[in-house]
Amino acid sequence: MIERIETKQRMSRIVKHNGTIYLCGQVCKDAEQGITEQTQTMLDKVEDLLEQAGSDKEHILSATIYVKTMDDFAAMNAVWDNWVPEGFAPARACVEASMARDALLVEISVVAAEK
Repeated sequence: MIERIETKQRMSRIVKHNGTIYLCGQVCKDAEQGITEQTQTMLDKVEDLLEQAGSDKEHILSATIYVKTMDDFAAMNAVWDNWVPEGFAPARACVEASMARDALLVEISVVAAEK
C-alpha cells in the first residue's frame, strides 16, 4: 500500500511504501539567511517530517543535497556533520544545482526507513 501525506496537485510532502519513507525536497524556512542557517532550518524541517512519518534521522537511508554553489560545501557540511548522529550517516550525494528561487542556497531530498 502507498500512503501519501499532505498531497497537493504537484507533489506529496511524504510518501510511504513498504516501510520506506520518501520526503519531497526540503528547503530552509528563511531564504534571506546564509548557508549555515538555511542548512540548519532545512534539516529541522526534515526532522519534523520524519517524526510525522514515524521515523527519525537515525533511519535515513539516503540523502541528496543540492547546493547553489560548491563555495558553500564546507559550511553546509559543518551543519550536516553536527546534525547526523555518529554511526548513522546515510548514503549521500551532493551536487551543485540551480535553485527554484534565487535566494535559496541548499535543498535536500531524503529517503528513510520507518522505525
